[in-house]
Amino acid sequence: MKRIFIITVLALAASLQAGAQKYSGGLVDKTVATVGGETILLSDVEEEVKQRRAGGMASDRDVRCEILEAMMESKLFLMQARLDSLTINSDMVDGNMNQRIDWFRTQLGGDEEVEKYFGKPLYKLRLEWKKALEEQSLTEQEKYQVAANIPEVTPYDVKMYIDTTAVEDLPVVPQKYQLSQICVYPDRQAAAVAVKDKLLSLRERIMNGEKFSTLARIYSEDPGSARRGGELGMASKSIFWPAFSDAAMSLRPGTISQIVETPDGFHIIEVIEKKGDMFNARHILIKPQYTMEDREKAFSRLDSLKTKIGEGEISFEMAAMFYSEDPATRTNGGQMADPSTGSSYFDIDQMKPADYAAIKDLKEGEISSPVESLDNEGYLQGRSGNLVYKIIRVDKIIPAHTATFEKDYTQILDKVQSGKQNEAIDEFLNQRIKDTYIIIDPLFKECDFSREAWNKKK
Repeated sequence: MKRIFIITVLALAASLQAGAQKYSGGLVDKTVATVGGETILLSDVEEEVKQRRAGGMASDRDVRCEILEAMMESKLFLMQARLDSLTINSDMVDGNMNQRIDWFRTQLGGDEEVEKYFGKPLYKLRLEWKKALEEQSLTEQEKYQVAANIPEVTPYDVKMYIDTTAVEDLPVVPQKYQLSQICVYPDRQAAAVAVKDKLLSLRERIMNGEKFSTLARIYSEDPGSARRGGELGMASKSIFWPAFSDAAMSLRPGTISQIVETPDGFHIIEVIEKKGDMFNARHILIKPQYTMEDREKAFSRLDSLKTKIGEGEISFEMAAMFYSEDPATRTNGGQMADPSTGSSYFDIDQMKPADYAAIKDLKEGEISSPVESLDNEGYLQGRSGNLVYKIIRVDKIIPAHTATFEKDYTQILDKVQSGKQNEAIDEFLNQRIKDTYIIIDPLFKECDFSREAWNKKK
């Protein structure tokens, strides 16, 4: 039930332990590359190798060459960012660093364990990580600036790309659908009351002497913690939903919370231990459940609407505006949009499986039978959404085809623009490599770098 964060902190793992150290076999840490006024240590490379190995990637000599090349390129962007007097995004750096600290504290079990794992006091780790994140901020800004400086792509550029590219090399646009929906939700209030009654009963049993852990194993619907008796482990309060962490932090160890509602469902919580802004707790999670009666009632209502639309009593758009319970689509006649792009066209892999199964055999203008699906609530947090019943109309089908100027201008425009941005970045790097004082240690003399300009510097 932990919240999902888009954490960029691991991207800088190569900078975690850049201090002097001795490796097995007696090899002492050393500078393996100098790029202008910037240096890269062997320990930088080795730390990145560890991260890749942890992710299941190979860690042979070629990987070390690849890592060193990426680090040297980053140094070139960093040098230019400083020359351009770019400023660090302090809010982003602080936010990412706090997420980084919280992630390691949670994974390792607190401040002391973090210090033991890295062999450094936390204040020193904060300083090192802040410096690395500040450099990343400047590097990414400079890379964006280089890419953004390309001339504006025009319709002529798009037309030239299509006319001069072999047909077999042009992108193939997958089949797309434009869809509208009418949604009905089950009775959430009744389901919530049932869940609360069940949790109140469990809470009473715990207060009367039954073990929280035993009941969590039996009843909790959080599979990750249920097998551990509901225990979540010592973690920063920031990784949980605010309502959950606020309730946990307000409890004394050994006491049981009242019912707490989060987007995951309803909980009761027992705090085991608290340290600063971290805590270890047990919880029992129960999610609202809906009955076959809810489904049949919703399907009957949707079938009735479908019949009225088919007989011309009401248009689909008017029915959506008056009867749909989805606020995101009812105001525009039920038309659906991809939550990640805002586009009204869906590829097959962008659709929910239940939605695609309902419309895959329909023609334009046809309406599906009622289907049980999920809404988009919590999409940005990585949640799957709430149960919803719906009928879906296929407004338009665009068959799969080779991209054309007339039908796919925007998609080709993006491809041409991306190509020109990559060319600008390549040109920047090749020129900076040529003009910059660079030394690569003989330890990496056998590397076959992907950019030939690096190979000339060995």
